[in-house]
Formats: sequence, C-alpha cells, structure tokens
Amino acid sequence: MKALVALILLVQLPIHKAVPAAPPAPLGCDDPESEAIAEVAVNYINGHSHHGYKFALNRIEDIRVVPQGPNNDIIFLELDLLETKCPILSPTPLANCTVRSFAEHAVEGDCDVKLQKVDGTLSVLASKCHSHADSSEDIRKVCPDCPLLANLNNTEVLETVSAALNDYNSKTTESYLRLLEIGRAKIQYHPGHVVVTEFSVGATNCSAEEAKANVGACQLLPEDQSNFGFCTAVMVKLPSQDLQVDCQLYGHQVPAPNIPLLSQDTSAGLAPSAAGFTNHNLGLAHNNPVASESSSSEILRSMLSAKSVRKRAVAEAAQHDKVPRPVGFVPPPPPCPGKIRHFDI
Repeated sequence: MKALVALILLVQLPIHKAVPAAPPAPLGCDDPESEAIAEVAVNYINGHSHHGYKFALNRIEDIRVVPQGPNNDIIFLELDLLETKCPILSPTPLANCTVRSFAEHAVEGDCDVKLQKVDGTLSVLASKCHSHADSSEDIRKVCPDCPLLANLNNTEVLETVSAALNDYNSKTTESYLRLLEIGRAKIQYHPGHVVVTEFSVGATNCSAEEAKANVGACQLLPEDQSNFGFCTAVMVKLPSQDLQVDCQLYGHQVPAPNIPLLSQDTSAGLAPSAAGFTNHNLGLAHNNPVASESSSSEILRSMLSAKSVRKRAVAEAAQHDKVPRPVGFVPPPPPCPGKIRHFDI
C-alpha cells in the first residue's frame, strides 16, 4: 500500500521541462560590437582597393548575424562610406585621414560585406562595393560657386597633369617620377580659369638628369624598392598664366600579404589607364574561396532580404507609434540604420 501511494505521489509531481535559451538580441547598428565589426570591414576594403582614395565609415546601414554553430557566426554588413583626402597608397592611418567636405563634391561608397566570426576572430569572406559622387544639383544648392569634379580624360586635366610632371621633373635632383593615376580634377571658369588636379606618382630607376637622355628606359622601381607619392597641381590660365606643383613621396613601403601594389605602367608620358579611372573609383568585388557560398551575389540577395525586413519593421513601428503613450515616454532608438558620422548625401 505504501509503495502504491509513493508511486501516485511521484506521478503527480510536476515535470520541469528544459526551457530553450532565448536567442540573443539582434545587434544594433550603433552597438560597440557592430562598430568593431565595421572597422574590420572598412580596413579590409581599403586594404584591397588599389586606386583612388581611402574611405571612412559614415554610417552602418544594417547588420545581421546568422549563427552557424557554437562560437561560429556569419555576419552581413551594409555600410555607407565617404572618401577621404588620403590616397590609397598613403601610409597615413585612416584615423588621421580627413573626410572630404560636402562642398568639395563628396564621394560616397556603398559596400556589402560578409564576415565570419569564429571563437571571437573576425575574417572577411566576401565584399562588394560601388561608389558615386554627389549630384551637381546638391552641390550647387550649398555652394553655387564651387567647382565640380571634372572628367579625368578632360583635355585640360590631362594637359595640366602632363605640364605639372614635366615641371617637377625638370627641377628635381631626385628620381624621375612617372604618373600612376589621376585621382581627382576640378575646373573653375569664374572669376578666373583654373584647373586643379590630384594624381599619384611612382619613382623610377632613373634620376631626373638621366631621364633627359633616354626617358623611355626609365621604369618604376621594383616592389622591394618601390617609392610612391602624391602630387597636386594648380594651373591658372586666366587672368594670368601660372603653374604650381607640390609632390610628396612616401618612401618604400612593404605591402601587406596578398595585397598587390598599383599596377606599374612603364610607358612614357601619361599612362593610358590613368585617364580611364573615374573620380570615385571604389569598385571592389571579392569572394574568399573558403566561403560557404561561391558567389558574392549571395551578399546582395541576403542584403535585399534584410532591407525588406527592415522596411516592414519600420512600418510596424510607425503603427505602434499611433498608440497613446504615457507623458514623457521616449521610444527606444531603432537598431538600424545607425547614426551618421559626417554628413548625408
């Protein structure tokens, strides 16, 4: 009888089921962890870009974490970047690079990046970027008299760069410099006619004096001796004629592993490729062979899905805002997109 009572009591005892752990809260675009992930992505983008200028983070548009297993996450980032004044080969750390102002005809970069985080270590699996200059109409609204970006194959731009290089090489006692690429150019017509250019250069194996005898034999220094630099030139055509040139060489730099230097064109005069780059060259498409998906288009599909989810969330939040709130109630900020660090274009 006692055994039967004990059995009945045992059956009546409540059974405590294991409650599954709640999924982690989604990362917000301004969370410290998100900003740390974005920093890794931006450094990667700048490290694998071979033309133009370094880009700085302006805003984290979206972040999505997809767990793959214990201590293993796939992270999708959508970033807005802004062009800085530091050429891509400049040794200046990104933190010390000045973002170009809106009135300077700002250039924005849009990047989608896929990363993996394993045991706390981040690595970039794939990335896709494109960039564009702000519209002329937007610039005119803020600064009606500011000169706009000119096409890099503009005749006046090419003439100014050629004259600037010839002028510099004729006065230097150091290495003869060759053009690598034209980075930016502007032409002002009023009140004076002025052409302003920015371009990257490389030192050759000839001195400026030796180049006078046979410039065609002068070639860029090999990678283990490379010395790149950056020049600005201002050509005043009216009311007077004047040319000012300033070049700064960086000294030899050892490139990071698997990151090639700029293509070394050894042709005389203007490199054909120099006139072909756009003012806002941030074209970047990379897919790590160890990534689980073989095509970087997977990033775009995932980001488009994330954008649609975000739009629905914004719409739902707008509906909730119509519900009466207690006086003094301040709704929490949306997790994404994040804050604008510089300006919106």
